[in-house]
Order: sequence, then structure tokens, then C-alpha cells
Amino acid sequence: MHSPSGSAALTTAERAIDARFRTALARLPRHGPAGWLTEFAVFGLKQAWACVFGGAMLAVIFAAQLWYPRDAAFARNDFLTLAAVAIQIAMVAGRLETLRELRVVVLFHLVGTAMELFKTQVGSWSYAPDGLLRIGAVPLFSGFMYAAVGSYLVRVNRLFDLRFTRYPRRWVTALLAVAVYANFFTNHYLVDVRWLLIAAVALVFGRCVMQFRIFRFRWRMPLLLAFLLVAFFIWLAENIATWSNAWLYPSQLGGWHPVSPAKLASWFLLMIISVVLVTWTSRPQPPEEGEPGPRRPARRPAAIGRSGRTGEP
Repeated sequence: MHSPSGSAALTTAERAIDARFRTALARLPRHGPAGWLTEFAVFGLKQAWACVFGGAMLAVIFAAQLWYPRDAAFARNDFLTLAAVAIQIAMVAGRLETLRELRVVVLFHLVGTAMELFKTQVGSWSYAPDGLLRIGAVPLFSGFMYAAVGSYLVRVNRLFDLRFTRYPRRWVTALLAVAVYANFFTNHYLVDVRWLLIAAVALVFGRCVMQFRIFRFRWRMPLLLAFLLVAFFIWLAENIATWSNAWLYPSQLGGWHPVSPAKLASWFLLMIISVVLVTWTSRPQPPEEGEPGPRRPARRPAAIGRSGRTGEP
């Protein structure tokens, strides 16, 4: 399902899976409704594969809410932490994640845990007080939720062979990410400038277009739209996690209700931090010439003019 030029970026296990799927899908029609459905199906499969770390974490959290014994001697938060560690080990041992990607995931874990320590202290959200595997009020599994975002981004980068047109200078994006991260802390004491930061994000990334390969073709999407879509699905996952009592916001302590859509702004800004962390270990690549695309018509054969040069008919 991966592009031939990018297959070297796949792990050993993924190359074997890719070869089997490619052989089966190559028999399907290239154009027409069947061709579009093939692209759509492969898109869903790749997205699911990119989300395997976060999906496994969310499944464990959801299952623990339904079936973990309330009177168990082993705290649920500690169980979630050990389950997260087991998932991470399985990802590396099963060659579903490279050691280089693991370093990015660990960086996300550290950045996220630092924010968790501050946010729980000021009362932005809270965790159940049980368990030993914790730092202060923060159970250690919480850092893996941020790591799941990092895992998704590094995996989607290679699974879809992402390319970028007019990507901003990395030092500019780094300054913007630092400002966003700082505002998550300073907004409790100073003016919250998140909307100003969102405007800055739109200014910096507004001209950037992301190209991604699904199966046979490359597709295009404004990078800002990609940020918003990922933020929306993180918000959906957050609703599942809070319903499962992984953590709760102050307004949910008296009874669960959906997380406010206003949180989408926070997740959108978190995407900037996440993308910058990934791009500093994996530089954004420009598009390759000659990539086929569904909206790019095949060029007609050139005619030979009287001068002997090739020209359009």
C-alpha cells in the first residue's frame, strides 16, 4: 500500500504486510468507482495502522472502565501504566516501530508529562488518586497518551510518504511551537493568547500544502486542514477517555458530559508542538516530480514540429 519510492522507510514487518496487500489490490481497476473505493479503503487501513499505538491505549482504557474490578488490590492506574509499557515494548519488538521513532515517542512522553504535572497542580484536570506508579498527582500512563500522538505522526509520515509544498522555515515553526507551549503554562497567570497564536499558525502554515500517497495516486490537502482534522479526532478520543474516567475535567466531576468543543483550539495548538517535534528529527520533504495523481491528466504525446523540436500538437 506504500509508494515504491518510500518502501525503504517501512519496518521489516510492514514491508511484508505491504507486499501482500499490494499484490491483492493491484488486480483491482485503476479508475472509475472501483478505483476510488480502493483508494478510500487503503486510506482507512493506513490510518488505522498509523493509530495502532493510540488505538491500543484507548481500547485498554475503555476496557478497564467496563471490566476492571473496583475492589482489585492492584490499582487501575498502575494497570494502565503497565499496559502502556507492554504496548510500547510490543511495538518495538514486533518491528512496528523503529528505534529512531521510539526516541521521538519518548520526547513526546517527557514534554507531555511536564505539562501534566503543571496542569494537575493548577486544577485544569485530575486523575484518580490510586496507584504507586505516579509522579505527584500524575499517573505515568498519562505520558503515553501524548506519546500516542507522537507515534501517530511519525508513522503517518512514512506510511503516506508525506511531502510538503511551501513548508515554512523550521526555525520559524520552532519559535511558534515554543510560544504555544509557553502559553499552556502562562495562560493561568497572564492573558491567554491562544487565539492570537492560532492566527499566527494560520499565517505561518497557511500557504503550505501537504501531498500524500494512498495507493496509486498522490493527493493534496492544505496543511491547516490536516491539523484541524487530527485535532478533531484527538478530541473524539478525549471524550472516550474521560468517559472511561482516565482523567476528568472539573465540570465532569459531578457527572460525565462531552468535552467542550472549545478544547479543539487547544488540540489544534498542540498539533503545532507535535509537528515541530517530529520535523526536527525527520525533515519535511518537498514533492517529487512526475508523481501520478487523480486530478492530473495524462499528458498527450508531443508532436514533432518542422524544426525537429518537440512541441504541443
